[in-house]
Amino acid sequence: MAQVAAGDTVREKPSSRRWLILALGLAAQTASCSFLYGLPFLVPAMRAVDGLSLAEAGTVVAAPSIGLLLTLIAWGAAADRYGERLIMALGLGVSGLLLVYAALWHHPVGLLFGVFLVAGACTASVNAASGRVVMGWFAKSERGVAMGIRQTAQPLGVGVAALGLPPIAAHWGFQAAMLLPAVLAILVALLVAALVVDPPRPPRAAAGEKPPSPYRKPWLWRVHGASALLVVPQFAVSAFAPVYLVSQQHWSPSGAGVFLAVAQVLGAAGRLGSGYWSDRVGSRLRPMRQLAVASVLVMLLVAVGDVSWLWLVLFALVLAAVITVADNGLGFTASAELAGVAWSGRAMGTQNTAQNIAASLTPPLLGLVIGDSRYAPAFCVAAVFPAVAIAVVPVRAQSEAD
Repeated sequence: MAQVAAGDTVREKPSSRRWLILALGLAAQTASCSFLYGLPFLVPAMRAVDGLSLAEAGTVVAAPSIGLLLTLIAWGAAADRYGERLIMALGLGVSGLLLVYAALWHHPVGLLFGVFLVAGACTASVNAASGRVVMGWFAKSERGVAMGIRQTAQPLGVGVAALGLPPIAAHWGFQAAMLLPAVLAILVALLVAALVVDPPRPPRAAAGEKPPSPYRKPWLWRVHGASALLVVPQFAVSAFAPVYLVSQQHWSPSGAGVFLAVAQVLGAAGRLGSGYWSDRVGSRLRPMRQLAVASVLVMLLVAVGDVSWLWLVLFALVLAAVITVADNGLGFTASAELAGVAWSGRAMGTQNTAQNIAASLTPPLLGLVIGDSRYAPAFCVAAVFPAVAIAVVPVRAQSEAD
């Protein structure tokens, strides 16, 4: 076993099993995302069956994200201590069972909120554990692409939810639709338990001796901060592009949906491309800084398009959908590599927590800027955050860690 760099514990000759483990990590994250990001598709059915107000339905939809946010770091620490296979299978399996409970019986809104809160907290186990297992089985020269593949789980999960949940709900109701993410979670949890192998680890330290915290230096804090800043333009596009196309450009909702679905597919390809780029240049943080520059420029281009030509704003929105998501895997991978094996789960949990906080705050705060129609100023405001990230990304940190 060789330690190639900070946190690198793969074998000299990489195991062919690593591709199966990557596929299972991707499947686990996709199953998780189909629940976390699928509930909004069920709001009409939820309101029709239970007579919920829009505010009540919105509260239920927010429950999994709240549970996820509260437990990401704890699950990362558990993966550091007990291994990836156990944590991934346990959290995803319990989440699936809770969704079966939600699907088979009618529940008052308060209990439903609680069930989804705990299910979201359980499925958070996948975030750090699936990233950690991929990090452990892939050499540094392959990790960018491997983590880029894993990062496509979000659009895949949204796609599964978009295609599966509304028709099931239309034919059999809200509760029946919940069986789709439930069954996915349970099946993938069983596959993970049966087929995933934890990556090799370095020998444990002597009794009572703990590895020093990587957070004593500022590098990890800066990676987390830069990644959170770069989430703002991403969610400015994903949250407001649909309503912008419908209200300002007078598109039909279905036409806007098709346009943005295509843009999301291109965004998934952008994540893979940035991972390949980082492998070729041997750095996650140099491409991350350059993507921050590109995010500034593309958000300003969206603002210019809003006040000029339709073709320009459409072109800029497609570019933005690709560029603003391309850094996600880079920050995640850099966090794990800078933290080292003993701390990588906690580092990835902290990374996700910072990004989720920024993602949660972006729509309401940017919505205040937009008001009824002030989209161009709002896109300019969104460009400020990646501009700050350019200075925050600690490009020198990886060369020092190596």
